[in-house]
Amino acid sequence: MGINGSGFISSRRRFMRGLAGVAACSTVSASGAGAAAPPRPYTPVFFNAAEWDFLLAACDRLIPADANGPGALALDVPRFIDQQMTTPYAQGAQWYMAAPFVQGPDNLGYQLPYPPRELYQRGIVGMNAHATTRHARPFAALAPDVQDDLLRAAEGGKLMFGDVPSAAFFDQLLANVMEGAFSDPIHGGNTALGGWAMLGFPGARADFMDWVDRYGAHYPLGSVSITGETA
Repeated sequence: MGINGSGFISSRRRFMRGLAGVAACSTVSASGAGAAAPPRPYTPVFFNAAEWDFLLAACDRLIPADANGPGALALDVPRFIDQQMTTPYAQGAQWYMAAPFVQGPDNLGYQLPYPPRELYQRGIVGMNAHATTRHARPFAALAPDVQDDLLRAAEGGKLMFGDVPSAAFFDQLLANVMEGAFSDPIHGGNTALGGWAMLGFPGARADFMDWVDRYGAHYPLGSVSITGETA
């Protein structure tokens, strides 16, 4: 089960089936996929030790391993996020970042003065500060249900991290977690194509148009990555 928040999934199984429908691919059984290999040893290049501990714990709560398939840790989602933090995207290189910065309607999009890598730093400091104030321990040291409560509060915008609304940080984190779990493994996540196999997504096959309209049918060929790796 994932976070039982109003904006996030209340049932992982229902959520994964929904993703499979959006991807126009078949719903397949993934009951054996949860036995994926543990994440490979990795030393973060951007996050410091406290930030990395938070990221590991938060990713594990957002996509935990269960009978439906591997979790974020087995899929190396934290590694994906860490590697993304060294890219122009995370530095806001292609964003308009000039003042003034004024919060407006949601349809105006992101309005904070912080690129993703700085949003992570400020958000993680804020989450750990709230955890320490309320529970005398940083986020990563808390019990899973307490971690869920804090993530749910952040998702609902009930916390503030200086001038950073908690919902903005949660949205950034959740978006990157989903990208790491379901993007091509060439980007550092979705290890062993476990995220795609969980959904029955064919991946980077040259042609599977014959199967697009076969809803509920089992796609027999499995997933393949850009590099040719197969599930």
